[in-house]
Amino acid sequence: MTTKAAIEGYFAGLRQKKGWDSFLADDVVFTSFTSPVKQVTGKPAYLESTKRFYGGIVTFEVRETLVDGDKACALTRYQLQRPGSPAFESNVAEVFRVRDDKIVSFDIYFDSAPFPK
Repeated sequence: MTTKAAIEGYFAGLRQKKGWDSFLADDVVFTSFTSPVKQVTGKPAYLESTKRFYGGIVTFEVRETLVDGDKACALTRYQLQRPGSPAFESNVAEVFRVRDDKIVSFDIYFDSAPFPK
């Protein structure tokens, strides 16, 4: 599987709301470069720290994907909604590194201002 195929599979799983996590390596390193910077290592820690985000996805679109070898960058737009709050949009730059058909690192960059406090 190519880097592009792995990333496309991850996003296809998000659209279907199942199977996206199968594209994550067991030792994935996730970094959110939103203040304060947060990093978690390992698939279980990643899933626990991001379950609120994934649970709040109403819709999303991949606006552009750039691939260079084992690295990829996707520009995405998510519509999110937390229980009891209005929906809002978040534009995100997502940077991936793929090894052995799995995402081994995943960095995100986004503006936290639209998120409810």
